[in-house]
Amino acid sequence: MDRQRKGIYILIFLILALFYIVITGLFKIGIINKYALSVLRIVCINIILAVSLNITVGNLGQITLGHAGFMSIGAYTAALFTKAALVPGIFGYFISLFLGGVIACIIGIIIGIPALRLKGDYLAIVTLAFGEIIRVLIEYFDFTGGAQGISGINKMQNFGIIYLITCISVVLMFSVMTSRHGRAVLAIREDEIAAENTGINVTYYKTFAFALSAFFAGIAGGIYAHNIGVIGAKVFDYNKSFDILVMVVLGGMGSFTGAVISSTILTVIPEFLRQFAAYRMIIYSLLLIIIMIFKPEGLLGRKEFSLTGFINKISNRKKSGDKS
Repeated sequence: MDRQRKGIYILIFLILALFYIVITGLFKIGIINKYALSVLRIVCINIILAVSLNITVGNLGQITLGHAGFMSIGAYTAALFTKAALVPGIFGYFISLFLGGVIACIIGIIIGIPALRLKGDYLAIVTLAFGEIIRVLIEYFDFTGGAQGISGINKMQNFGIIYLITCISVVLMFSVMTSRHGRAVLAIREDEIAAENTGINVTYYKTFAFALSAFFAGIAGGIYAHNIGVIGAKVFDYNKSFDILVMVVLGGMGSFTGAVISSTILTVIPEFLRQFAAYRMIIYSLLLIIIMIFKPEGLLGRKEFSLTGFINKISNRKKSGDKS
């Protein structure tokens, strides 16, 4: 790793740490209230959901509509584990999130192996159906609380912990998708037949991307369950899957930074528009339509916001200014 890249990583870490320090500082002096902090927690959850779905939709190039189903599996697994009180405290919270991700990952593999043989609209319909099957099964069984859901879940609303999990999750997903495994997934997106002819195991890497996406969706579901304290299967219907997909499309399919930006925007804007309760969803929908008309490829397309490129542009402008 060269010195410049190390410097960029250190700078990104400092920026993330500074953001957390600023938010907590503003909260302590009363500029940010508890409601604003609760919105930021939802932003963190949506960032994990959007970035994880971006692995399948953006990097793999397969449209799936069952992401809320994996989120629900993680939410119920984590909630049931903490309610069983097998491991109390913060350590039990982390174990519950990991278990939620693992169970969602296993279900993702079981669903992905047959479903990923399909493409396009057929895959979208099948994953949508699987998402609805998961929701119906959750409402059917008694140990999941049936249609009433689960209440009395131990709440974990510490913004610092949720923010840390979000940062680690995004870094891990980005690292995997920029590794040789991620390049194999991208090759399948560009040309599946050519990728297979070059020796890439298409079935394996399709399932790998799908399972990785499901794993982090399960973690996001676990965070959501402990943040709210009450969960019901109706929250994780197909509308939730569409909401997450909109975040990915708006940010740019294949762009991790785009998914982070769009999920933040699409979570915060509806909260700002609550004062216009009667017209909130109309304004929200019009904003989405306008953005997609002028930026049909999404906010960043398939590009990533590069801090290195940004710094180089500034330095080049200074050099050109000095020469003139």
